[in-house]
Amino acid sequence: MVESIQVGLLGLGTVGSGVVKIIEDHQDKLMHQVGCPVKVTKILVKDLEKSRQVEIKKEMLTTNVEDVIYNPDIDVVIEVMGGVEETRHHLIGALQAKKHVVTANKDLMAVYGTELLSIATENGCDLFYEASVAGGIPILRSLVDGLASDRITKMMGIVNGTTNFILTKMSKFGSAYDAVLKEAQDLGYAESDPTSDVEGLDAARKMAILARLGFSMHVDLEDVQVKGISNVTDDDISYSKRLGYTMKLIGIAQRENGKIEVAVEPTLLPESHPLASVNDEFNAVYVYGEAVGETMFYGPGAGSLPTATAVVSDVVGVMKNMRLGVNGRSAVAPQFEKQLKSEEHIYAQHFLRIRAKDQVGAFSNITSLFSEKGVSFEKILQLPIKNSNLAEIVIVTHKASKRDFDQILQRLNDLPVVDEVKSTYRVEGNGFV
Repeated sequence: MVESIQVGLLGLGTVGSGVVKIIEDHQDKLMHQVGCPVKVTKILVKDLEKSRQVEIKKEMLTTNVEDVIYNPDIDVVIEVMGGVEETRHHLIGALQAKKHVVTANKDLMAVYGTELLSIATENGCDLFYEASVAGGIPILRSLVDGLASDRITKMMGIVNGTTNFILTKMSKFGSAYDAVLKEAQDLGYAESDPTSDVEGLDAARKMAILARLGFSMHVDLEDVQVKGISNVTDDDISYSKRLGYTMKLIGIAQRENGKIEVAVEPTLLPESHPLASVNDEFNAVYVYGEAVGETMFYGPGAGSLPTATAVVSDVVGVMKNMRLGVNGRSAVAPQFEKQLKSEEHIYAQHFLRIRAKDQVGAFSNITSLFSEKGVSFEKILQLPIKNSNLAEIVIVTHKASKRDFDQILQRLNDLPVVDEVKSTYRVEGNGFV
């Protein structure tokens, strides 16, 4: 019988402090779950003198990573320090030293997840990473365990709280993007350099991880098509609302006939869609399986305690495997070879906002380009622009291939009656699947 589980931490920032707090405050629950105490033994920090969010004995702190990853008393290494290349090196060392690893690092797992899982299996170790996607929402364990018998065909997710906060405020109050971004930064929801969030890179990393697990394929970050929200205007949101849609930064992963598409982009959803009501910094993942049908997972996508809850739950998973003697056997090798959809096989509806000359025949010239490709319209708005000879034309198409739609856009820009193609967005969720 194991007397206690010794845990080492790499990092003691917001999430690391939350991990320490949960382990201390929830010791009775952990004892009940696994039958022995969980103790934090050693913590890697950059500065030994820095004030902390939790009370920690000074002798528990170290600036030498080897004091954690090669410590013979430590059973589980928890990585919450962030970073990619250096952190990868540390975790490889920990796994090769036969330490189980729990990480919240989406950047690392999106790029090196396949490699690290292979090393973990070779060394009979667990590598769990629930907290890397959607913070406190147990989506990865649900895909691996709860939906293990089903075939997942589509996942749509709001997996970045910063962009969801921005788009929610723009929609509710008609605010401009720059003003809401500054508010998000002032509130601590956005970094001083918000590029990773607002350009969709953070969400893309999470979608690569979700697609890898949901579709049982090697999905790389480079396989994700990415478009951010920095060019979204209050006019775009206003017109989408008039047509009955809500704009969200949506991660989409779908599989059809063995081929997949993974993308992150600003997307219009019908106001009745479950994801349309997910507001502010909250996250949600909508999953469709052939047998189970529609399911949705909702909750806080970030924050100290929500993320730390996922981390410590992974530690419990490691401990249960230790009791059963099955560590290092939980990672299932990908079942399918990756095949990406080509542009002619990626179908979606599209929102299109055009400024055109307000003259007889202009709209006919525009619609003829769509007719030539067999693309029809579901919704149309046409409004004159005050004090000009231009009109705003807003169109929502029926489903069209990405190839055909992109070709139409190229030709629209060359039409004499078109002043400017202002914006285009994907439309999803009519019928929900």
